[in-house]
Amino acid sequence: MPTSERTIGRLSLYRRLLKQAVADGQENVYSHELGARAGATACQVRRDLMGLGCAGSPSRGYKVRALLERIDLFLDAPDVEPVAIVGVGNLGRAILSFFQRRRPKLQITAAFDSDPWKVDRVVQGVRCHALADIERVVREQEITLAVLTVPAGAAQEVVDTLVAAGIKGILNFAPAPLRVPLGVFVEDMDLAMSLEKVAYFARGRGGAPRKGGK
Repeated sequence: MPTSERTIGRLSLYRRLLKQAVADGQENVYSHELGARAGATACQVRRDLMGLGCAGSPSRGYKVRALLERIDLFLDAPDVEPVAIVGVGNLGRAILSFFQRRRPKLQITAAFDSDPWKVDRVVQGVRCHALADIERVVREQEITLAVLTVPAGAAQEVVDTLVAAGIKGILNFAPAPLRVPLGVFVEDMDLAMSLEKVAYFARGRGGAPRKGGK
């Protein structure tokens, strides 16, 4: 059975929390501890980890390092996966800076922009190419993942080019819905919409549960 998006999201969060546990010197963790930190129930944590073949001990829980290694094996590809970013404005440069050495198995290796002043320059250690070179560079570097930070009006045309070049996964920061064929996964990240939602519930409206409180 395919793993759901929600499960993948929780496993990614568990990994982040387990890395912090390693940094804190913690050797074992119980499902209720991990669940409390992740905002999930102990039962949900156990179900997620059983899907990876991990079973904890009632007396000692899970070994933190072994659990972290198992999640790494499940979430990561065996080799480094090259990533392209299209749009090297303020947001694009911030993403390039953020990803430097943060995810060893995911490396942004090519950038693209329509601004001729940015083309052929190196931005945060990554060479920037013209949009016209997307298909060639993506195929040459065997890139299958892309981050999109272009204006809404340009998003669909760029996505069509990326998909034609072989891109299979897109992290979309453009404030526009994208049309992609089956087999291409898109994760939308609309910062303005998310902030509007936060502001709405921060005013105590809508009856939503407080994520930061009881």
